[in-house]
Amino acid sequence: MRHWREGPGDRRGYHHGNLKEALVEAARRFIAERGIGGFTLVEAARLVGVTPAALYRHFRGREALLEELAGRGFNELASRLARALTSRGTPLERFTRMGEVYLTFAEEEPAYYAAIFETRGIHAAPQAESRPSPFDLLVEALQATFTDGFGGVAPRFIALEVWALAHGLATLSAAGQLPTGPGIPDKYELLRAGVLALVHGAARRN
Repeated sequence: MRHWREGPGDRRGYHHGNLKEALVEAARRFIAERGIGGFTLVEAARLVGVTPAALYRHFRGREALLEELAGRGFNELASRLARALTSRGTPLERFTRMGEVYLTFAEEEPAYYAAIFETRGIHAAPQAESRPSPFDLLVEALQATFTDGFGGVAPRFIALEVWALAHGLATLSAAGQLPTGPGIPDKYELLRAGVLALVHGAARRN
């Protein structure tokens, strides 16, 4: 988890007309240190140097600010997965790389990641409404990897298992609950082994 402490240069007014972006950044910083429940709108206002009443020009409440974070995070994750899907390597390598990208995103963007999974509503930005979701990209990559399918098992079901694996590893890693030490695989190695076991096991059912 990232740590920051407010310093003299952190407080900023919104005379530049970018209060919305300042609030989003304040929320990201609070969540990265304290978790999804670790900040209030009053604290966000204090950090950017405005009164709490000024926040409502852009967000109707704390939940709306979190939903903005969730939408941005969702779009960023989808973009990263899309790049992995079109990167070099075999279809299976690209599919596995998507899982690795997922783990990296969770580590690098803890606020976005938390907002995606902790808010009830996730609304994509208008310019990204036509972009496939992260789950759709996983299904697409899986279908490209195993063109013969999985017998009676739907690719979406296998993709859901892979997503659950990646999410579980990301969550355990963020909580410091993954065992470490000599001879113990890291989260990326665990992911690669798990993906191979899931997709090859499913392919053998065919």
